[in-house]
Amino acid sequence: MNRYKWLLQGCFATALILGGLGCHGGSQSSSQSDVKQYHVRGVVVSTDASKGSVTLDGDAIPGYMEAMIMPYQLKNPTIISELHPGDTITATLLASNDSDVLDEIDVIKQAKADYVPPVTYHPLDPGTPVPDFKLLNQSDRTIHLGQFRGKILLITFIYTRCPLADYCPRMSRNFAELDRALAKDPALYAKTHLLSVSFDPKYDTPAVLKSYGGSYTGKFTQEKFEHWDFAAPQEKELPDVLKFFVLGVTPEKDKTITHSLSTIVVGPDGKVAKWYGTNDWTPDELLKDVKELDAKNVAENKGR
Repeated sequence: MNRYKWLLQGCFATALILGGLGCHGGSQSSSQSDVKQYHVRGVVVSTDASKGSVTLDGDAIPGYMEAMIMPYQLKNPTIISELHPGDTITATLLASNDSDVLDEIDVIKQAKADYVPPVTYHPLDPGTPVPDFKLLNQSDRTIHLGQFRGKILLITFIYTRCPLADYCPRMSRNFAELDRALAKDPALYAKTHLLSVSFDPKYDTPAVLKSYGGSYTGKFTQEKFEHWDFAAPQEKELPDVLKFFVLGVTPEKDKTITHSLSTIVVGPDGKVAKWYGTNDWTPDELLKDVKELDAKNVAENKGR
């Protein structure tokens, strides 16, 4: 999978890359049961940023339509800056009585070489050591990832101004639910730590992160942030952090940010145990990951 699929699936809002570019999303009036999904492949003919649409010279879709040139709405219209005439794409067509909407777009062939991004992204494979990045947290203290060695560290990425509910807010809501679930098991709670990392350090100062974090934990000004940190790297270190954690970020003129998503489970050994590059993971899935990783760690320690 190339880097464009991660970017195009993310809070391309502009918080770009999986849900505005500043995080603006599309909507459908049809119920979920009325929507049918089809695989689409075609060549981009033109784009219309004002309408959030793309005209595609599409292949035939068996059982739905013949090959034809027609416009489609984009579910995430802010990805339009990543699509260019002549690009070959694949996508998922969400078809209903009201509209035909394209989602999960993957640029499989670019029309011009100069569209190739300057940074190459690679999936985070299990066993990859996590660098000891330094971050400034909500309490105006410098923390570093290495200090969590020995614990299971769960990291997700956000920016506090993200307006798209299915992206940064969803990551934070999921972490809040996970935090509550872990708290029900004191032993497991003590072996874990949550970290929400902002990729907007200029705006997301410690004071902003403290207010944001307290609103998601539900303790507001009473939150002590003992189990869940909200932090941001220095601007000069941000590119290295983004590259390692496979996060595409593009600031937009309206001060929103187009971005992808990245959530990581880091083992007690400081290595990647699991990586989610979309927004479709659930708190229950992460809780299961944590329990399995803890059980494995306990078994390995007993065997020594």
